[in-house]
Amino acid sequence: MLCGGVGAARFLSGLVRVVDPADVTAIVNVADDETFHGLHVSPDLDTVLYTLAGVVDQTRGWGVRDDTYAVQQALSRLGRDTWFQLGDADLATHIHRTALLREGHPLSDVTARLARALGVATRVLPASDDRQATKVLCDGGWLDFQEWFVHRATRDRVREVRFEGDARPAPGVREAIAAADVIVLAPSNPFVSIGPILAVAGVREAIERAAAPVVAVSPIVGGEALKGPAAAMLESLGHEVSALGVARIYRGLVDVCVVDERDASLARAIADLGIGAVVTRTIMSDRAAKESLARAVLDAASGTVGAAR
Repeated sequence: MLCGGVGAARFLSGLVRVVDPADVTAIVNVADDETFHGLHVSPDLDTVLYTLAGVVDQTRGWGVRDDTYAVQQALSRLGRDTWFQLGDADLATHIHRTALLREGHPLSDVTARLARALGVATRVLPASDDRQATKVLCDGGWLDFQEWFVHRATRDRVREVRFEGDARPAPGVREAIAAADVIVLAPSNPFVSIGPILAVAGVREAIERAAAPVVAVSPIVGGEALKGPAAAMLESLGHEVSALGVARIYRGLVDVCVVDERDASLARAIADLGIGAVVTRTIMSDRAAKESLARAVLDAASGTVGAAR
């Protein structure tokens, strides 16, 4: 499964209840990673890990449940910028990660250590051990992703997206894709969550060569994003703001697109792209809904075995 942050993590939490968690590999976007207070922060990796470990703040979808912010408050009193919120327990993760990276451990090894410490059975891989950074072009110029996403609260219209860094796949990424029974593109932003993973050298080509069926879950429901700026980005980057618009972006890569019941009328147009369309409830409002969506995705994949892209 190719993963961004909150939406992907919620889907994963349902998936690992309907299949053996050890049979799942999550390949996670790292182009959002940033340094704050001298610490290496990996927002999407941590959201996936915290969710699978059962310690995530369910209300926000990220961070540690019931976390405190004493360090953040002290930093603010000292005059440090604290627009990127880091709880005290969350800081422990970043301190540990940064220390291991400075000792020479690659991010993939550090992530595996964190997963073991948190009791996560699913294999969680960063898309790359190399530095990769998402930049967005707005009317005022190029912005770092977190500056645009968190500090400026996505209020700037995005005109272009680019990824900096010659990122190579982390160990195990291409092998997991080649060996997969099913490849899932999570209900994540296609531009700044899935896009960076596909931009890692050889990843898109590995998916195109893979024997496994490829299923994308649309993050757009009824013309709106349930969370995040995906809808606004589709519009500003010249795409239709719909599940059909998402399917067009993934055309040539996926076999089937899973869309919400509200978008049933788009199924025929998606099929006309050469992509199968499966209509189901995609809003993950509770545990049962997450599990139901996971089963629907796996059923969609089983119906496409042998299909040519």
